[in-house]
Amino acid sequence: MVQELPLVSAVVEARRNTFKKPKADPVRLLVFDILTEVNRRDGYSNLLLPRALDSSEFDQRDKAFATELLYGTLRMQGRHDYILAQVSDRPWSEVDAGIVDVTRMGLQQIFEMRVPMHAAVSETVELARKVLGESKASFVNALLRKVSAQSLEEWLSPLALIDDQVSRLAITYSHPEWMVSAYFDLLRDYEEVRALLEANNTPAKPTFVTWPGKSKLDEFSEWQATPTAFSPYGFRAEVTPSALEAVRHRRAGVQDEGSQLVASVFALAAADRKSWLDICAGPGGKAALLSAIADQEQHHFVANEISQVRADLVKQVIGKNDVWVGDAREIAAKGETFDAVLADVPCTGMGALRRRPEVRWRRKLSDLRELGALQREISDAAISVLNVGGVFGYATCSPHLAETSIAVADILKKHPELEQIDIQPFMPQGLEGGVRDKCMALWTQRHNTDAMFLALFRKTS
Repeated sequence: MVQELPLVSAVVEARRNTFKKPKADPVRLLVFDILTEVNRRDGYSNLLLPRALDSSEFDQRDKAFATELLYGTLRMQGRHDYILAQVSDRPWSEVDAGIVDVTRMGLQQIFEMRVPMHAAVSETVELARKVLGESKASFVNALLRKVSAQSLEEWLSPLALIDDQVSRLAITYSHPEWMVSAYFDLLRDYEEVRALLEANNTPAKPTFVTWPGKSKLDEFSEWQATPTAFSPYGFRAEVTPSALEAVRHRRAGVQDEGSQLVASVFALAAADRKSWLDICAGPGGKAALLSAIADQEQHHFVANEISQVRADLVKQVIGKNDVWVGDAREIAAKGETFDAVLADVPCTGMGALRRRPEVRWRRKLSDLRELGALQREISDAAISVLNVGGVFGYATCSPHLAETSIAVADILKKHPELEQIDIQPFMPQGLEGGVRDKCMALWTQRHNTDAMFLALFRKTS
């Protein structure tokens, strides 16, 4: 009996090693927590991740890894699901949500990042052990082993047999089919749609904006700042926003060039109008630029925002100008009229997918009906407080026909007191292919901006 003790001890030790406490990588654990919040509780990655990273003790390398893993997983999860459904022994739609998210993270590392295969699999399984338990981690392990047996090209090769271009592109570039179809309706060109989908999957580097009277481009020369191609206020630099004193002290900001163009083109069209209203101002990017331009021209500027939290953000960047808190549809109750009104209306956000990766999965085709009604109501309200001779700007960050050209036609039909202003004279030099039906219609693959849309109108009576 005494001779058998070493053997018993060895078995016990082996079991201890087998069921040792999982040691999940803290960076991957944080990404999983945020991914869960985004996919299961409708959180916003662009708000949750910076907050989490700022409060962490991760170094810059770990923060960059977390950013790439989270945003990449969100972008590509449609394609990841296509592959995982082929190796799962149960319908993928019925698999536990935690398993789905963990394995998506695994595929992102295997196919889209510079993580060695063995590390991608082992670290993901270890994460699964921590957040899901041993039995589910075993399933994750089995899935990842099957997936890693083939290259991405091999997994995607069956797509060549799909005749429908929309379906093929939707899987290949991880977009919902209805969005790909909407892009086809406008672009009518397979290669350009493909280029747009690829651009949507390419992370956008921060673009900065100077606010007139508060900052100038030359003060960023030490960062080798280069002017943006079309916006007279923008620049790009290889620097994190928090490193810029002007950004920290709210003399400059971070803003996509397309959004800068919405504000600057509207400001040009309304240059001789003395009172301006930004009727849907939160979180404040366009309002900050517009208010700075208005201050330079000694115009009266007011921002309106329905959310108190977002209104507080607007107040931080528009200085002494007024911020109203209220529903844009009830703006007439304020008893004030304006010479120029910009309505950057709530929309599907289809034009900003490279910056907000979860939007492509959160929005549905059915959302267009509800959003369209809201867009029309806000437009009606904006026009109701516009003085005769005043300029109305209708803007969206979407290229969808229902939210752009059809919306413009609806506005003109309902409001015979309006005439459309041709936007071309106010557009920057050298911006080719950015005007459709007298409106600014930017494209990510053409202009390296979000796909912003702006229509201008004048109130004649």
